[in-house]
Parts: sequence; structure tokens; C-alpha cells
Amino acid sequence: MSNIKDILESVKGGTLSVDEALLSIKEKPFEDLGYAVVDLHRRCRQGVTEVVYGASKTPEQIVGIVNSLLKNGEKTILITRLSKEKAEIVKRSISFTYYEGAKIAIVGSLPEKDGNGKVVVATGGTSDIDVAEEAALTLEALGNEVVRIYDVGVSGLHRLLSRLDDIMSASVIVAVAGMEGALASVIGGLADCPVIAVPTSVGYGTCFNGLSALLSMLNSCASGVSVVNIDNGFGAGYQASMINHVRIKG
Repeated sequence: MSNIKDILESVKGGTLSVDEALLSIKEKPFEDLGYAVVDLHRRCRQGVTEVVYGASKTPEQIVGIVNSLLKNGEKTILITRLSKEKAEIVKRSISFTYYEGAKIAIVGSLPEKDGNGKVVVATGGTSDIDVAEEAALTLEALGNEVVRIYDVGVSGLHRLLSRLDDIMSASVIVAVAGMEGALASVIGGLADCPVIAVPTSVGYGTCFNGLSALLSMLNSCASGVSVVNIDNGFGAGYQASMINHVRIKG
């Protein structure tokens, strides 16, 4: 049992003794596997289990880290940037659901949706969907209700305006776009909630692999728009989840 809140609730409910609870809390907050030091108290501190970045790890390392988290009571584990080839090897040892376009694997079942409201994930074009799905699946793995609004870029603005009800009712919006990245500014001028802009590397020559969209989004005149790195759907999804789970403290 790695979540201190769960431990305290178990003591309150009488299913765990004070001595057993003390022992659980005293347990080492990490496990050193030699190639990785797995943070077993990440969820206690931040409310989210350690996320496994798969791109630069071997399949064997991914299996070892995930098994460590599972052994210590984690129910839902997110693996990001996992290639199809690597996923096929990892799946021989661990059961998970794999999403090829987003390069995301989710170990275990999705948690209950416990955010404050809905999170909208919107894209400028179909070519931006893989990055958007990385954000959307991250959000779902972290307990958020997600509304997807895809291919509503500024070259056909009526498509976005037809979804104004979703835009206006969102608690946070992730706007994913390449080319000139104008979608984030348009949504930022319509919404009364935080907008997280994700520039993508989609576009022709002078898009400079997403740099043009990044600079446009950073220079947005719409208040309330913040920007993550190029193609960083995971970072946007994680940040949006934090906003959607903000509680009044004290």
C-alpha cells in the first residue's frame, strides 16, 4: 500500500492497525533497480503515479520498472513514447492496452473520473491527432473526462464555432496545432478557462518542424494561453489534469 491517504483511511476504517500503518509509511520510498530508482511515493506527493518514459529505455528496463510499481500497489501505470516494436516485446511480460498513434501504453484499468469538469482536447487538423491523443489518453489515465474536438482549424472556422457549447463548458482546454498555430489564440479568445497550447511539427518548409507554431503560440494576444514544447501532448495532458483536479486547500 503506497498511498498514505489510503493507509490513513484504512486505519480510520479499522482494516489496518496503527502499527501496520506505521510500518507501511516507513517503507523505503523508492526501489533501486540499478538502472532506475523507482519513485514509490510519487503518488503520495503529487497525486499521480510515476510515469514511465519509454523512448530511451530497453524493453527489459520498462518491464522492470512497471513490475516494481505494480508490486507496490499501483493500479494504473502510463508508459509514454513507446514504439510499436518495443511494445510487442514488453507485452510478452506485461498486459496493457496500446495506442499506436499516440505511442501510449496504459497498464491496468482507467481510474474513476474525479476531475472538477470536462477537459476539451482540440486539434487544428487531422495531422495533429497523434499528439492530441497523447494528451487525451494521458488525461484519461489520470482520471479526467475528455471531449475530443478534432480537425477544427482556422481554415474552416465554422467547424470550431459549431462546438461552442463544449468550448464554453470546459474547465480547461488543450489546443493542438501545427502550421501557424492560430487555433490556440482563437480558442483563447472564446473560452473562460485556461488554454494549454501544443505546437506540433506539422507544416511546410518554414514551419521549421513546429518552431513557427511555437513562436506564434508564445506570442498569442489571447490572455490565459500557456504553451508547452513542440509535440508534447503528454506535458499538456498532465498539466491540464492538474488544473482540472485543483481543490481549495484548507
